[in-house]
Amino acid sequence: MLTFFYSPGSCALATHLALEHSGLAYTAKKVDFSKQEQRSPEFLKINPKGRVPALVTDAGVLTENPALLVYIAQLAPEANLAPLDDPWLFAQMQSFNSYLASTVHVAHAHRYRGYRWSDDEAAIATMVKKVPQNMRDCFSLIESDYLRGPWVLGDMYSVSDMYLFTICRWLAGDEVDINEFPRVADHFRRMQELPAVQRILAQL
Repeated sequence: MLTFFYSPGSCALATHLALEHSGLAYTAKKVDFSKQEQRSPEFLKINPKGRVPALVTDAGVLTENPALLVYIAQLAPEANLAPLDDPWLFAQMQSFNSYLASTVHVAHAHRYRGYRWSDDEAAIATMVKKVPQNMRDCFSLIESDYLRGPWVLGDMYSVSDMYLFTICRWLAGDEVDINEFPRVADHFRRMQELPAVQRILAQL
């Protein structure tokens, strides 16, 4: 049995969606950031980074969306969540997921987590002010170069779509109108219509 730790509104939604699509048996446990549960000794034993997502498996604990998404896809190959038999397309999927994790998520984090990069209040304020532009720049690239078809990988629906959907949910809070990016907006709308997505969103 897999035990999944998440916090509503966080990037853990991507892994949550992958688990729901996979058909694998799992238990989801909420980590309440408003109560600082991510800093509790109990959770830090699971993930010393004090962040979500975290997935407890029979072999140990896994963290970080790019790793978790691939793990779930490999654990449930029949769900067809990743191009496991196509090295080139698989690498493209990994490239996109890495971009979301290392660039887009970080651009967003400057609005709420500026203290990670500076103790200067003026510098943090400047980071916050820059977030809308940085997110627009990221999504301009996704709109023009990364959406290869109706889905991120073209005709194949994959964990990358779940990850993109998760980050798209942050755009309004970052003062970016998703409709500035018609292909991304269409992707977001279609994701919202999927039964597995609706089931998870109803639980958050």
